[in-house]
Amino acid sequence: MNIPSELKYTKDHEWIKINGDTITIGITDFAQSELGDIVYVEVETLDETLDIEEVFGTVEAVKTVSDLILPVSGEIVEFNEALEDEPEKVNSDPYGEGWMIKVKCSDVSQLDDLLSAEDYKALIGA
Repeated sequence: MNIPSELKYTKDHEWIKINGDTITIGITDFAQSELGDIVYVEVETLDETLDIEEVFGTVEAVKTVSDLILPVSGEIVEFNEALEDEPEKVNSDPYGEGWMIKVKCSDVSQLDDLLSAEDYKALIGA
């Protein structure tokens, strides 16, 4: 199971890459393996400002649909449009080309509540 140590994680199996007050979000290797083949990623919240723990989109696999939960408050400033044509990038490269959104964080103190790689490994029993 790939769990990069430089990233932060949520209990909802999302990863967060922090770059100043802009963060990149995707789902973890564990999440994509649990979901199976991803066939569609939907984010209709581009350019919207959402609160922490609001749903920012959905990811659809062959057998299920899962909500994507925002781990911090902020404005969704970018969506990975490559996923519209190639949602399978989430399966093949969840931490790279399979990223989902970028958010301008409105309260960087919320980042302190995210899980470290070690904490996330403990959560999933890795």
